[in-house]
Amino acid sequence: MYVILVYDIGEKRVGKMLKLCRQYLNWIQNSVFEGEITEVKLKELESKARKIMESDSDSIIIFSSRNERWLDKKILGMEKNDLSQFL
Repeated sequence: MYVILVYDIGEKRVGKMLKLCRQYLNWIQNSVFEGEITEVKLKELESKARKIMESDSDSIIIFSSRNERWLDKKILGMEKNDLSQFL
């Protein structure tokens, strides 16, 4: 499945969340990640993220699609992390 993950996390926990998300997805912009991931890996990511976040003040939003081709993506301005450079 293709996933876009966006988080709004307290300043003290941002570094931990960034490190965690980079293990599973591609960083594309501040607090925004995208990429292909299995359901099992996504559940694993969610479980680890819950341990980092404080549910009464932090939030994570996950958009998912069966495949990236079903998603139109338009970038205005500079792309923070160009994924087309990967071989």
